[in-house]
Amino acid sequence: MQRNLIIYVHGKGGAAEEAKHYQKLFPNSDVIGFDYHSQTPWDAKIEFPKLFDYHSNGYSSITLIANSIGAFFAMNSLSEKNISKALFISPIVDMEKLIIDMMMWSNVNEKELQSKKLIPTEFGETLSWDYLCYVRNNPINWHIPTYILYGGKDSLTNRVTITEFAHKTGAELTIMENGEHWFHTDEQMKFLDNWVCNIL
Repeated sequence: MQRNLIIYVHGKGGAAEEAKHYQKLFPNSDVIGFDYHSQTPWDAKIEFPKLFDYHSNGYSSITLIANSIGAFFAMNSLSEKNISKALFISPIVDMEKLIIDMMMWSNVNEKELQSKKLIPTEFGETLSWDYLCYVRNNPINWHIPTYILYGGKDSLTNRVTITEFAHKTGAELTIMENGEHWFHTDEQMKFLDNWVCNIL
């Protein structure tokens, strides 16, 4: 008998318990959330494969659902794993561009960041020279069949960036024009659920 597993990876400020939302959409599958602690892609590179191997043992089909930076961490760490398909919600697909954008928003140049290593911002993020260097030296290499849900009002990733990534990876891109980076309103969640069901 085929056993199917759904792995959910939350975004920043999220929790593994969010996986419960997807149980009703996958009634014939086991659904779990990664209860991870990584704050950087190099930590995720160590933690995520261990979590994946621990949870996926014995399953014949694995679907990955990942949100925002959780999708970035997953692409950085799980590209070689046996994943049937991936569903990404508002994924961060070009972290280098996002960091450079945040530097611009904070009026910080590369020389300053290289000198100080860490620079807190007014919007709650801390710019990191090590982080910028890591993403430049470790480009995403993702070949798993992927579906992307993107909000037309996403403030972190622009439409050109997400479209180019979808084209490069062969991902199927769905855009909700009224969607934001965080899908949370009743209208947005209904759209998200219908998107998942249509992929199934």
